Amino acid sequence: MTVKLIMSWDIAPEREEEYFEFVVRDFIPGVQRLGFELSDAWATVYGARPQILVGALLPSEYRAKEILRSSDWQSLQNRLQDYVNNFSYKIVRARGGFQF
Repeated sequence: MTVKLIMSWDIAPEREEEYFEFVVRDFIPGVQRLGFELSDAWATVYGARPQILVGALLPSEYRAKEILRSSDWQSLQNRLQDYVNNFSYKIVRARGGFQF
């Protein structure tokens, strides 16, 4: 069963430039190297929701959890948190369309 890792966060004030540089140079390639297939990315323009929402697919929940326990994932997540607030993630069964 294909699963989706749904991550959300808010960009830290005054860190926008460094954030975008990190995401393009390190975070996205790092997530892909770990085996995730990025499926979607959303930005909230209005409302009380996380500013950024990113989805990434994996073929199984077992594999997703294995990656999320890895030191490579922990390192990547810790580095992301230097640039964001309110980071969270969850694993859900992948289905077509927008998922939150």
